[in-house]
Amino acid sequence: MGRLEVTEKIITTKVAKGIKWTDVAAKVGLSKEWTTAACLGQMTLTAEQAGVVGEIFGLSDAEQKWLMVVPYKGSLPTSVPTDPLIYRFYELVNVYGTTFKELIHEEFGDGIMSAIDFKMDLKREPNAAGDRVNIMMSGKFLPYRTY
Repeated sequence: MGRLEVTEKIITTKVAKGIKWTDVAAKVGLSKEWTTAACLGQMTLTAEQAGVVGEIFGLSDAEQKWLMVVPYKGSLPTSVPTDPLIYRFYELVNVYGTTFKELIHEEFGDGIMSAIDFKMDLKREPNAAGDRVNIMMSGKFLPYRTY
């Protein structure tokens, strides 16, 4: 057994029991975005958090330990993703990536936006022409150092 099998069990149980990520997050005490990423194998949970997730999804003690192991980050294949929703994010970066880079560098200087010191909020935005997906991402700016 490994982390991938634990993730698959979490997803299978979520579907079978109709569990919502927002409900899991409320019980864990963290955002729905971070909690979802953790349950999908992209973040490291504390023993207490792993216990809560384990209770929700019926995980054994051994399975809960996998939730506390630092994961291999990056859940997508190295080739262009084929899932339509994920592909649109790939497309977004492909089309606007150089714009993001240019504007961040103009505003902050030479550096990157951290995905470690990072937060995200995803909301439904009602719109008469069709509801919109509103994703707010905030990452700490990390300048490149000279040495």
